[in-house]
Amino acid sequence: MKTEQITHSLLNTIAVYEAILARVSEESFMQSPSHGNWSYSETYSHIFQSGLLSLIAIENCIQQNGELSRKSIHWITLLILYFGQFPPGKIKAPKRIASMVKKISKEEAHALMLKFKLRLQEISHLVNTANPHQKINHPRLGLLNAKQWLRFIEIHTIHHVKQLKRIEKQLDNM
Repeated sequence: MKTEQITHSLLNTIAVYEAILARVSEESFMQSPSHGNWSYSETYSHIFQSGLLSLIAIENCIQQNGELSRKSIHWITLLILYFGQFPPGKIKAPKRIASMVKKISKEEAHALMLKFKLRLQEISHLVNTANPHQKINHPRLGLLNAKQWLRFIEIHTIHHVKQLKRIEKQLDNM
């Protein structure tokens, strides 16, 4: 998939997040659907904070501040990037990322989304200029180059839309 297509897909997915944010009350936004499951608030916190960290990884690849590696990515990572989805089952966020998750207000979520969109638009057109062998380590997927990081952000962002739909269902049944 081309960088422009991925960026367009990401912006469309963010529009879904914006629509959900607009229609959910502040109370529902903060409410945890069940013990151990994230609220809308925590999901937004996770997706856009980790998205911003991923954009930093892309920027580091572009600026050649990563690891120069000709090593191929793991076959599972290759399949994830090719098919555009994670394997079935619940995958826990890496500890460092999970520790950043917190309940945020709708206003804070909106601000995080806006910051993410602006950074995405600033660097997405530079992704194709990055050396494909300049890589930054992802905590689960291994060394990724700028294009692979962008594809990961797209997959991750779409993945959490499904989570938001599950949250909505669970809150409706409470």
